Amino acid sequence: MLEARLLEACLALLFGLLIGSFLNVCIYRLPQDLSVVRPRSYCPACNHPIAWYDNVPLLSYALLGGRCRHCKAAIPARYPIVELMTAALFFVFVWRLGPSLAAGKFCLLSALLVGLTFSDLEARILPDEFTLGGAAAGLVLAWFLPVNDDIAQTLLWLAGVRNSPHWASVAEALVGAVVPGLFLWFGGWLYFKLRHREGLGLGDVKLVAMVGAFLGLHGALLTLIAGSLAGSLIGYAYIRFTHNDAATYELPFGTFLGLAGIALALWGGL
Repeated sequence: MLEARLLEACLALLFGLLIGSFLNVCIYRLPQDLSVVRPRSYCPACNHPIAWYDNVPLLSYALLGGRCRHCKAAIPARYPIVELMTAALFFVFVWRLGPSLAAGKFCLLSALLVGLTFSDLEARILPDEFTLGGAAAGLVLAWFLPVNDDIAQTLLWLAGVRNSPHWASVAEALVGAVVPGLFLWFGGWLYFKLRHREGLGLGDVKLVAMVGAFLGLHGALLTLIAGSLAGSLIGYAYIRFTHNDAATYELPFGTFLGLAGIALALWGGL
């Protein structure tokens, strides 16, 4: 039994490496409105197509010494980090939950959050393909896997909503997406009115809504709280260390929300 579970988790790890490699393509191309399908992978520095043997997750980066075979330009460390991070998350979820729909749900959520984390860190953009597409996927999965959010259940009960378990789960996922999303949007709107400059992007709102669709209202609120706290502490320390202007520096808030969401996904998946 243990050997079978380990084999399943290792297969998930290999699949996670492939998904991580695709996420790297999305992280680079989606913020630039480029197709993630065509053309084939190429070096951003010299535009030379990358051969399949130079595109093997983790292994090619190590064999090439982190540099392009043709122009010797440095390959960002983000590439192996994303691949390894995605693979490790897939391994953990399948190891704990087995090859189940629940494991698939958490693997999907973690992959989306990894992509969003590094996209915001690198380009300060949270692609709708990840946020809105992920929110839609979370709502669909709620039909098959109950969200079981006590806070949302209480709100629905107070509102007099009585539905089948499937519809109740979808309603809980919808509450988890809408309520924290509106709360964060209102915070950004209020900041704009008081400071007369944008302090929060809609991408962050959509990210929190996506997490709520997967993890429910409780999970989304915890993600928002943890991400805000980490962003405040780490962001302030980084600004002081680099001597940036705190009034104008654009903090990648989505990165902190994404990491907080991954932590909550690990907690929920264990």
